[in-house]
Amino acid sequence: MTTIRRMNADDATAVADLLASSWRRTYEATMGVDKLERAIASWGQPQSLARESGDEEIIAFVAEEDGGAIVGHAMAFMKDDRSVWLERLHVAPGRFGTGLAADLLHAVLAAHAGLPSIGLEVLEGNDRAIRFYEKHGFVVVERKNACGSVDGVPTLVMRKILPRA
Repeated sequence: MTTIRRMNADDATAVADLLASSWRRTYEATMGVDKLERAIASWGQPQSLARESGDEEIIAFVAEEDGGAIVGHAMAFMKDDRSVWLERLHVAPGRFGTGLAADLLHAVLAAHAGLPSIGLEVLEGNDRAIRFYEKHGFVVVERKNACGSVDGVPTLVMRKILPRA
């Protein structure tokens, strides 16, 4: 059985490993090794993930199997305009198609009930993720030629209007 729960600092190393594996598998062909490794070094270190777990502005979840293995992670934060930004949603490959990503997304949405919308950024070419977000009501609102602070990586900004509570 898998449990979705709030992330804590003790989860940081396992989440960092999950993210690095997911990013390498998903983005290496699109971003190239150098850009990808710089991104992992700046965004995916256990120390920064542990700090996030203590930040009240950030809500992060993990999916944990009975044996304690972390098999999924999602993190979102509220922007100045009171919309939510889904920064990360990753699941282990063995969990693709099981509904785990949807469970993590629903945990994020429930934690932000009553807010106007949720946005995210996804790399063009990450068709699995794009189809997943479209299935869950997200639409493309912008195309960019940068992923976060990494220039030259085409991305889509997607948004979903949230129902009023």
